[in-house]
Amino acid sequence: MRFYAILLSFCLLLACNKNTEQAMINTSAAKNGDALTYLALGDSYTIGESVAQKESFPYQLVSKLKAQKINVAVNPKIIAKTGWTTDELQTAIKTENITQNYDIVTLLIGVNNQYRGYSVTTYRTEFKALLQTAINFAGKNKKHVFVVSIPDWGVTPFGKGSGRNIQAISSEIDAFNAINKEETLAAGLSYTDITTASRNAATDASLIATDGLHPSDKMYAEWAAKVAHAVAEAFR
Repeated sequence: MRFYAILLSFCLLLACNKNTEQAMINTSAAKNGDALTYLALGDSYTIGESVAQKESFPYQLVSKLKAQKINVAVNPKIIAKTGWTTDELQTAIKTENITQNYDIVTLLIGVNNQYRGYSVTTYRTEFKALLQTAINFAGKNKKHVFVVSIPDWGVTPFGKGSGRNIQAISSEIDAFNAINKEETLAAGLSYTDITTASRNAATDASLIATDGLHPSDKMYAEWAAKVAHAVAEAFR
């Protein structure tokens, strides 16, 4: 009888430890009190070219998460710059020499690879490396990495006036997205498609910023809402 009591206690202890570990994973907090830390990796779509900082995708994501009672640090860490390709982002990440982990990591990269006519094969290799980098930044917790698809810039006024074939741009964007989606899902990570919605800018000028190329705060809000849903699911 005593043996079974000891065995039961041991099993309960294991279950308790497992639940405690899971709770630590789901509610891990960094330096800013109990607030979850957020790292955003990308290019102009991440820094919010041509809109105010608070209207950018990462900052709107923070606002939407807070509205859902998810306590996120007010200022996300952003490693992004207009024009960056996958290799330039990886180089910048190494230069930053970040040593801490983050509770939320987003990745949106590849439009400039397409714009410059870079190889999709090279993109796949470099994107896979960035996925692993994002996973490492998330403390190897794959549930806390969120990948966002590349929007279609061909439908914008800039795209239409670029002299390029709009249909070709869309096809190339789809090819790059097919790669990042395949690699993201293969890695067991969350993938949010914003490409389809981005093409609404072809008929809705309010979705485009004043530069005629980048998203407006309205479009960024749509992206943030979709990613916020994925993040909320991960932290429930």
